[in-house]
Amino acid sequence: MKEKISITIDKGLLKGVDSIVDNLHIRNRSQAFEHLVSAALGANRTAVILAGGPEEHIRLGDGYRMTAKVKGKEVVVHALEKLRESGFKNIFIVARKNALSAIFHVVRDGSLYGVRVSYVEEKTSEGSADSLRLVKGKVETEFLVVYGDLLFSKVNLEELWKDQVKNSAAATLLMTTSSQPSEKGTLKVEGNKILAFTQKPKQSDIYLVFSPIFMASPAILEQPGASLEKDVFPSLASRGLLNGHLSSEKEKHIHTLQDAKGVFL
Repeated sequence: MKEKISITIDKGLLKGVDSIVDNLHIRNRSQAFEHLVSAALGANRTAVILAGGPEEHIRLGDGYRMTAKVKGKEVVVHALEKLRESGFKNIFIVARKNALSAIFHVVRDGSLYGVRVSYVEEKTSEGSADSLRLVKGKVETEFLVVYGDLLFSKVNLEELWKDQVKNSAAATLLMTTSSQPSEKGTLKVEGNKILAFTQKPKQSDIYLVFSPIFMASPAILEQPGASLEKDVFPSLASRGLLNGHLSSEKEKHIHTLQDAKGVFL
């Protein structure tokens, strides 16, 4: 429920408020005020953990990548603890039925970890954008997206959040460097603007890559295409709607049991 109010504000501050009205994501002054206050207070910060796709692709031993233990705790528990620490307490997990059941067996409703977990069952999808689109109607403000097989305890999510709020892009991708760019999505960047996104190029002299963590506006859920990396991100970049946030800290992927054993947090 919304309430109409009147306020007195410095002209300089009001000019700053008006500057984020882009008629795409924020259409008027009222939305701008609501957007800025919500961001400043960290109100209802939401994160989506993507663990979709065929379950055989994310199986690990007798379980799944998200339920594999690293240093005595499941990958999903590490994720929830980091998200809570960073102010993200409303969590959606997207996965298929058996994977969701395994995750639920570990974290239940999330209250033990200081968050609220909602489960979104994926029945079928052609890619990561299809998976993410399942939260359409469930999120109303900027939200964080992390992939389900990641450990990211050292990544500064607060700074990523601030960049998204400040620049009001359709999405702000976490950027890191890689010595093997052909295994990642490579990014052509000018300042904080991503000019081009190329998923796993056969050859590349660009070593700036997408780390599978990003902030997004709900508008991203309206974009066409089955895959974030192959369809949505390249399209947004070509239209000047995709930003990047450079991080010196990198995520760790848990794809094998050896990965889980070899991680040093």
